[in-house]
Amino acid sequence: MGSGTAAAYHGAVPTISDLLSSRVRALPSAPLLTWFEEPAGLRTELSARTFANWVDKTANLIGDELELGEGDRIRLEVLTTRPGHWMSLVWVQAAWRTGVEIVLAGPADAAVTGPEPGAAREIPTLACSLHPLGMGLRDLPAGVIDYATEVRLQPDAFFGTTPAPTAPAWPDPAYTLTGLTVLTPEARRVLIVPTDPWHTVRSALVEPLLGGGSAVLVEGTPGPDRLAAIRAAELVEADK
Repeated sequence: MGSGTAAAYHGAVPTISDLLSSRVRALPSAPLLTWFEEPAGLRTELSARTFANWVDKTANLIGDELELGEGDRIRLEVLTTRPGHWMSLVWVQAAWRTGVEIVLAGPADAAVTGPEPGAAREIPTLACSLHPLGMGLRDLPAGVIDYATEVRLQPDAFFGTTPAPTAPAWPDPAYTLTGLTVLTPEARRVLIVPTDPWHTVRSALVEPLLGGGSAVLVEGTPGPDRLAAIRAAELVEADK
């Protein structure tokens, strides 16, 4: 699966959004992310094209509905509580698409939570159901928006402003939208049991996009036998 790497840009440094676009052109139907939740045995597979569609819709929501852009901050609480869920990674890539700065704590212009957002906030707040098929939520607190319902109303293509390549990609200032390309490309299909947000984002999203690989994310409490079964069924080549 080695197509769609940073090397394909012949000297120009791509942004992380360029790498996803390249993957969609080269391998649109091949799996990019495969998500499991154990012990429930839930599974969702997203091809590059499907993942990119969720990203573009979410980027439109960020720009058109939240009216956020480069220089604004979005607090991805869902990435702290569920770093390995595919919805969390969609939000990360959508923030990179729009140039909105990702923060995990502290002041922000909007917040994204899991299915239990708590009391309404003073800033726009979206709650993610984390349902394997992206179903929505009901009975949310006043002022909290159901992400799954809202995102489906957005256009399938994103035509917003392209952020500067130097826009921040992570709270660590070493990583910008082009600076992520210093990470190690991953061409294999890798299995990840999510730990902290950065390890998960780097291993499941950035490195596979750089190298043409793909990721199998296993949330929950999988035992050794179950992990071995997933590795075999998903043709995993390495653990990260």
